[in-house]
Amino acid sequence: MILAYPVIIGQLGFILMGVVDSVMVGELGASPLAAASVANGLIMFVFVAGIGVSFAITPLVAIAVGARRFDDCGVIFRQALLVDLIFGIILFVVAFIGANLIQYLDQPPDVVELATSYGELLAFSIIPAMLFQTYKQFIEGLSVMRPAMVIVLFANLINAFVNWILIFGNLGFPALGLDGAGWATLASRIFMGFTLAWYVMNQNRFKQYDVTLHFRSINFKMIKRLLGIGLPSAVQYLFEVGAFFFAVIMVGWLGTKQLAAHQIAINLASISFMTALGVSAAGSIRVANRVGKQNISETRKAGFSAIVMGASIMACFGLIFIILRNFLPTLYIDDSNVITIASSLLVIAAIFQIADGVQAVGIGVLRGLTDVKWPTLITFIAYWILGLPSAYVLGFIFKYDVQGVWVGLLIGLLSSAIMLSTRFNKKSKQIINI
Repeated sequence: MILAYPVIIGQLGFILMGVVDSVMVGELGASPLAAASVANGLIMFVFVAGIGVSFAITPLVAIAVGARRFDDCGVIFRQALLVDLIFGIILFVVAFIGANLIQYLDQPPDVVELATSYGELLAFSIIPAMLFQTYKQFIEGLSVMRPAMVIVLFANLINAFVNWILIFGNLGFPALGLDGAGWATLASRIFMGFTLAWYVMNQNRFKQYDVTLHFRSINFKMIKRLLGIGLPSAVQYLFEVGAFFFAVIMVGWLGTKQLAAHQIAINLASISFMTALGVSAAGSIRVANRVGKQNISETRKAGFSAIVMGASIMACFGLIFIILRNFLPTLYIDDSNVITIASSLLVIAAIFQIADGVQAVGIGVLRGLTDVKWPTLITFIAYWILGLPSAYVLGFIFKYDVQGVWVGLLIGLLSSAIMLSTRFNKKSKQIINI
């Protein structure tokens, strides 16, 4: 928990930007909220590839620290910074082009125009977000969690304030509506990236790891190690987030009301998921440290304690969703039809919380073992072979509407949780060569 809670708060702060955007945009009506759902889904689908690549930094640094090879940490950092910024530029281009392809996804016409413009602004924010990710994952590998948390919390204040100015046209600025939320996100992510970079480069406790930008050479061996973990991790997240993004598209076929309700429910579910992601990060670090020390029993203890913790915390969120299912949607919108649909989706979200927690932590602890290829296959099977087809069949063939789509997502999450935890149980019994 000592490792996890700053990451949890930081991750919650990161997702809180989207929550605040949705709440404030929801005051404009169902169409802007639905547009935010489509654009956020698309940009996140692209951006998670970068997040996955950056996740390779943490276990490699943690293993190096566990094995007391401190000189390797600076090498890992500089090569990762090079890789991540190149990926950031590539992903920006892909996201910007993708935003202009929303018109071909058969969404409601009033949603398409708003989502395209908003998505273009979010695309620009990917580059500073990748800068932030690089420094964040590096210091988390050193078990330093609080700085990123504090910076994200301050970034939320910036985001909310700029939202208030630009969405509604306060302090003499024009009212930009949904685009105002896009500008606010861009400003807050620029703040996050450059502030954390400045902090790490100026703190004495990081000097021994040589976090300077003085590249001696391009270390292709280290880049290969980073990509060997990072690319499969990126594909894992593409499979998972891609499934949820395609679910957004399917819900869009059902109508604007369903799409707005989906955005509310997925927004709330993403809050709890960030908690699981924080536990996942802590579990990954603890497992990687034990791998560096070549201690099988401590490796298994670290991994399974994280899985149990993740499942327990998510079960609490499930209870909250059930108890407050009729109240939480009212924080976003006052449309009674949207609120009714969102309330029913929160019941399904409550059911899949434990599975979501186990699968999120399972990916993290397996990454601590540097095991990424099998988890990639597992996520593909769970979401694209089992989850999405079930969502389509239940939602459209059996006519269960948006609720059927969500039950399909539940099937995918449950399958992933079972397979990932089984994989960790098997893999953690072996000594990992480092």
